[in-house]
Amino acid sequence: MRWDNLGESPTALFDADVVTRTVDTPEFRGITFHEVRARSIVNRVPGASRMPFEWTVNPYRGCSHACVYCFARKTHAYLDLDTGLGFDSQIVVKVNAPELLRRELAAPRWRGDHIAMGTNVDCYQRAEGRYALMPGILAALRDHANPFSILTKGTLILRDLELLRQAAEVTDVGVSVSVGFLDGTLWRTLEPGTPAPARRLDVVRTLTAHGLACGVLMAPVVPFLSDTPDQLRDTVRAVAEAGAGSVTPLVLHLRPGAREWFLAWLGRHHPHLVRRYEALYAGGSYAPTWYQRRITRQVHELAAEYGLGPGRARRIPPEPAAAPERGPAATQLTLL
Repeated sequence: MRWDNLGESPTALFDADVVTRTVDTPEFRGITFHEVRARSIVNRVPGASRMPFEWTVNPYRGCSHACVYCFARKTHAYLDLDTGLGFDSQIVVKVNAPELLRRELAAPRWRGDHIAMGTNVDCYQRAEGRYALMPGILAALRDHANPFSILTKGTLILRDLELLRQAAEVTDVGVSVSVGFLDGTLWRTLEPGTPAPARRLDVVRTLTAHGLACGVLMAPVVPFLSDTPDQLRDTVRAVAEAGAGSVTPLVLHLRPGAREWFLAWLGRHHPHLVRRYEALYAGGSYAPTWYQRRITRQVHELAAEYGLGPGRARRIPPEPAAAPERGPAATQLTLL
């Protein structure tokens, strides 16, 4: 691995000393940690980005959640690390993140802008259970009354519930949980290192019960695998039942690095869909606008039906009655 293959000076991002550790316990078996001391922790988002925020904090690189579609896979190539299994198992840990953040927030040039976390890799992935960087990060943000948001698939965020509550008393705090689908078979193959979707919805339920507003990023909606009307309805209904304040759909996008890894997975698990994906994503990393608009419209209509959204009380209609059997139905693919 090279720490200088970053398009900047050899030590632009990390100090030269790197400590590499392997931990032979069941939860970390097969994972290697590269402990580094970062030179900066508050990162500016490139101007061309579609992200609705300007600053991020990422205490980790690589992610043991191992989501096949993760757009951040490409970042591992900058360190000469593999974007496939290497991204899932070679985790860079910025061990000085809390102290560094506290120093940067105190700098005269910092203006107290919103900071987003979990937008590159999940800050509550399994590594956080070992290194516990987030409590120090949250305490620094709280002490400086700096607004922030967190996006996660990890249930470990509940460990920091009290810190989140304290921060919310002095600044704007946003929490979103990512739940794209409910299907267990799809979850086990597409997001093998994450907590089950039902457990993530339990996080939403707990945060809401403790007075913390929590939304759901319904991501990704996977074409031909989790996008039928019934699948979308089931997911939105479960999100509403969990007490989420909002639901935001996001269709699968396949950037370089993730695209190759996802298509290889698709070829193993659903080879009959490979040509359909090649056609759907022929124009680039994103599904066509017409498809994205269709999914967004359907989810928004369902959200309105279940009372999801700002200023709306959640309303859970009764389950529809089961239709009478009419002989064998066509087999429906389930991945998400």
